[in-house]
Amino acid sequence: MEILQEGLYVVAALDNVLTIDTGLHAVGFEHAHFPHCAYDFTEGWAGDMHPPSRKDFVSLTLTGQGSGNYNNSKQWRRQSCWRKWKRLSRLQRNLILFTVALMLLCGIATYPSVTEHFRGLTVVAKEEGDHALKPVVHEVQPALDKLNRPLVPESPSEKQKRAAHKRGPPGLQNRLQKKGNVSDTQVEKEEGEKPLVNWHVAMIDQATERGTAKEAANKVDVPEVEQEGHSHKEPVDRLEAVRDAFRHAWKGYKEFAWGKDELRPMSKSYGEWFGLGLTLIDALDTMWILNLKKEFEEAKTWVSTELSFNKNVDVNLFESTIRILGGLLSTYHLTGDTLFLDKAKDLGTRLMPAFNTPSKIPYSDVNIGKGTAHPPRWTSDSTVAEVTSIQLEFRELSRLTQDTRYQAAVDEVMQKVHKLEGKQDGLVPMFINTNSGQFTHLGMFTLGARADSYYEYLLKQWIQGGKKETALLEDYLQALEGVKKNLLKKSSPNRLTFVGELAHGRFSPKMDHLVCFLPGTLALGAHHGLPADHMELAKQLMETCYQMYAQMETGLSPEIVHFNMHEGSIGDVDVKLADRHNLLRPETVESLFYLYRFTKDRKYRDWGWEILQNFNKYTKVSTGGYTSINNVRDPEYPSPRDKMESFFLGETLKYFYLLFSDDPELLSLDKYVFNTEAHPLPIWPTAQ
Repeated sequence: MEILQEGLYVVAALDNVLTIDTGLHAVGFEHAHFPHCAYDFTEGWAGDMHPPSRKDFVSLTLTGQGSGNYNNSKQWRRQSCWRKWKRLSRLQRNLILFTVALMLLCGIATYPSVTEHFRGLTVVAKEEGDHALKPVVHEVQPALDKLNRPLVPESPSEKQKRAAHKRGPPGLQNRLQKKGNVSDTQVEKEEGEKPLVNWHVAMIDQATERGTAKEAANKVDVPEVEQEGHSHKEPVDRLEAVRDAFRHAWKGYKEFAWGKDELRPMSKSYGEWFGLGLTLIDALDTMWILNLKKEFEEAKTWVSTELSFNKNVDVNLFESTIRILGGLLSTYHLTGDTLFLDKAKDLGTRLMPAFNTPSKIPYSDVNIGKGTAHPPRWTSDSTVAEVTSIQLEFRELSRLTQDTRYQAAVDEVMQKVHKLEGKQDGLVPMFINTNSGQFTHLGMFTLGARADSYYEYLLKQWIQGGKKETALLEDYLQALEGVKKNLLKKSSPNRLTFVGELAHGRFSPKMDHLVCFLPGTLALGAHHGLPADHMELAKQLMETCYQMYAQMETGLSPEIVHFNMHEGSIGDVDVKLADRHNLLRPETVESLFYLYRFTKDRKYRDWGWEILQNFNKYTKVSTGGYTSINNVRDPEYPSPRDKMESFFLGETLKYFYLLFSDDPELLSLDKYVFNTEAHPLPIWPTAQ
């Protein structure tokens, strides 16, 4: 007995009949193949063949080569395939037919795009009343050379029409500053054009509200002028572009969040914080400065008829002071309308209970309806920035109303902080206790969140009061020396100057976007007579803040960056996953405004224009408004957060407008000082 394979044995082979012991029933076999032998078990037993006497045996008839019972003809193969098909179950056959049909449909669906790809030597440019076939230069160059025809470049309108059929923004600048920060996004490049980035946020429309050819020309097509030996591009009307951005933001607010604190543009809804129309009041002076009188009158009517501070609601002392009180005072100065001064006085009076503490360091929260105040639920501390960045507003309220209690309250806070121990080379900790009046969390120093505007208001109070309060100036100058000594470092590989943080003697290369207020503040101090090296440091830090935008794939800065300091680093900036959001913040644009106003260096305007365009590309919502985003490193899906902060209208767009304005007397920095929410307040006349 010969073993053929496991479980299959040759028992006998006589007279061309092969008997095989399978150990199993024949059921389940389809074909058995041996040289010159074939038997289909599924067909049953052949006519003259007899089933074996035992069910554990099968018999096969072996044929010789010349028997002619088997051949490999096409007809036999067709019959064999058909038998196989018939043996399939109905379900199997249906699945095969469905798969074939689906493949045919996919082929038909993709056929037009495939043929268009191979046929794409021309594009049809349809103008008004004119159907002209115009070649695309980079695709038909070889064909035109053969035909000896002149090249006809695409007009801007044609490019816009062609781009309209593409998904995504019209173009993303490929910045040379992206050292070591390469996006994973696939980029399509066309000759003579900057890369086009594929865009997958269907809800964020990159088209502007107006969408007119005039606006597109203003924003894209720009004449070249020579300046200092190099070509410079000057847009047609950047001021109008800022107005358009404001109108678009205001459209969303008016339609979906009128009279509420904040717009949620993606969900077409609103969010409440204080319930006091925060966005509307924050934007009042911006509308006046941008000469948007229609929108201003709408907002003024709401303030007159709807705004009331007689509400049982807790408000944050710092935020309500810089946004609401500051906005009302600023609008009063710009318009002369006492409506806004009366509202400011009402609010200021309702905020005064915050100062009723054992130390006279104010509580963080006030109930403006009940006249009570309290610290946060989790601590009795207030942040140093909050208690030392309300002075400009309360001092101005006292000057206008001749009621000295407002200024007295905030001046006492500054005097206490001036004398406190716990500073390091003029740098202050981030927290102060409202009961003891002492610094807490000692050893932590930053120019970012919770401390930033303390340093800003030291200088600005000194300017506001006529440069007479020397204690304020001394604290400011000492703090700057502390920054240079403890917090100022250089990055690698490009040696960008940045301001880090100090924690119990240990340096961290972490820098908040909030710190980008510092270049503007340094420049303002130099303008008002402080040492010239302040301006040099301002320029260095301004470059760094711009790079925080330019080195990101979206061209927008994250909330926090960490700078590389090790030699051999590929890029200067690292961004942690939790820090990649952008809240439409104003600090970099603010500093660009100061730097351009004082130096007239056009690069600051160009940097600002680049940032504005990227806000339009990645944060603009088609139905109205702008949204903060979660990921500045992903241009394909930056992940909208569905929130437009009030400071986008109150600060960011205002500083854009002032940056692009050629009028140095528009809010002259010799006559006005801006609070930390960009609301201009006058430098006191006695100081001039």
